[in-house]
Amino acid sequence: MNFRRLVIAPFLALALLLGGCAHFLPGTGPSEHTVRQAPDEASLRGIEVVPVNYAVARELERDRMKQRFSSVFRGAEHPAHRVGAGDVLRVYIWEAPPAMLFTAQAVASAGLSLGGSGMVSLPPQTVDNAGNIAVPFAGRIPAAGRTLAQIESIITQRLKGMANHPQVLVALAQNNTQNVTVVGNVQHSMELPLNPGGLRLLRALALAGGVTRPVEKTSIQLSRDGRVMTLPLQTILRDPRQNIALRAGDVVTALYQPSSFTVLGAVGRDAEIDFEASGITLAQALARAGGIDGNRSNPSGVFLFRFEAPAALHWPRKPTTLVDGKVPTIFQFNLRDPATFFVAQTFAVQNHDLIYVSDSPSTDLQRVLGVVGSIVYPFASLQNLGVIH
Repeated sequence: MNFRRLVIAPFLALALLLGGCAHFLPGTGPSEHTVRQAPDEASLRGIEVVPVNYAVARELERDRMKQRFSSVFRGAEHPAHRVGAGDVLRVYIWEAPPAMLFTAQAVASAGLSLGGSGMVSLPPQTVDNAGNIAVPFAGRIPAAGRTLAQIESIITQRLKGMANHPQVLVALAQNNTQNVTVVGNVQHSMELPLNPGGLRLLRALALAGGVTRPVEKTSIQLSRDGRVMTLPLQTILRDPRQNIALRAGDVVTALYQPSSFTVLGAVGRDAEIDFEASGITLAQALARAGGIDGNRSNPSGVFLFRFEAPAALHWPRKPTTLVDGKVPTIFQFNLRDPATFFVAQTFAVQNHDLIYVSDSPSTDLQRVLGVVGSIVYPFASLQNLGVIH
């Protein structure tokens, strides 16, 4: 009898220990409680846990909608051409009769062309590296950085008092500076000159021969004045407002960069899964991972890990930690609440997001019972065989 107690006592103690410390048992990852308590852990402070409801999802969607070409790149659609060094201009001058400056003799001696209506046509003028052109009797005219109308005004003012009511017209003969660059996954990388009527984004892509990759997997990056932004090509095709007018110096890059998210935990399969540039929702992401495992998952413990922009949300408390300017954030979804399924159909998954589905508490209990069973059953077998009395 004493021998029996001596043998049973360690096993009972071990079973009680495992029952009280189930979180030490092997599992797929942290429990729901562990994740929710992350902000209070000294080693994890700075991580924000945000329970997601429809209001939070709408706030994030509004912030995402602000990140559009039409919102970021504003201004006049077709700004006036500003002359740069290398542009070629043509200058035409009219003088009211009787001519005081541009007489037939003066024009002939200067090697200029005199039209029948009294118009003087100057040879094409290339804007030099200093930004100037030369006009007879008016001297060197500062042209770089100015519009054609402004150059006309300067020449007119220079000729007043010498010519009889002069009128001046300046035309752009060759545009060598106001260009847009289109590169990346297009048929022909090239520079496209900006015409007075302007050039829109989709037309620039068409002139470059179109994209070489599937539309649904292509994104368009636009660089302007130090700002860089990327949109899926499908978004630009669906929303005419994103087909913005381009500006001189813009760089348009067609990118084939398949986006992906990682899913772990109590799901059909742990995997890194690619998705289209047009985007994917949380509901679609879980479905592509085989859904949550009904036998071991905790539907209230579905989490999405992301580095979120500080301006994307009205945070419950001001974030204290930034990583590359972003807030380490854990979004929690309680799929026991039917309303959350509507949220899951609208919540956009982003590139490099990590989705984690925690185990059910009952799963931890089953692990404990399994360990206890592995101890108790061999003992019972020994007893039945008469080894232990």
